[in-house]
Amino acid sequence: MDGKLRNMTAIYISRGEEMLMLYRVGSRVVAPSWCGIGGHFEVDELNDPKACVLRELQEEAGLREGDLENLTMRYVTLRLKNGEIRQNYYFFAELRENVSVNLTSNEGRLQWISFDQIMDREMPFTAYYMLQHYLTVGRYTDQLYAGITTEDGVEFTPLREF
Repeated sequence: MDGKLRNMTAIYISRGEEMLMLYRVGSRVVAPSWCGIGGHFEVDELNDPKACVLRELQEEAGLREGDLENLTMRYVTLRLKNGEIRQNYYFFAELRENVSVNLTSNEGRLQWISFDQIMDREMPFTAYYMLQHYLTVGRYTDQLYAGITTEDGVEFTPLREF
């Protein structure tokens, strides 16, 4: 372990019982797969995951904060992979009524996917377990969850202030 960190963020946007997902191609870190809109932190964003996710949202989907409702960070996960600690910040929001989404992206293909079909998609390891938890537990709470990866998945616990 050489002490390298990789900070990333992603947002998952809902519209009714559908979620906007990106089939990402050409990533430096993950194989082509389904994920949220997002990416790596810029230097000036290292202490501001919301700034990062909003920049990525604009770049990859042409959407702005004003197009969303209830934008909230819901998950922070850690994974050790390829000698680096990967820290992911996952945000969720709803698309405002009367906002349309251009489904073309310079990062891949955007698509609205029914909640009951999300887990059938190929996606990065941590994102898969985070979405599994979100769809069965997280979307029914207002908790912020911390997740640590294991060989068998991700262990989640509510992150509480004390």
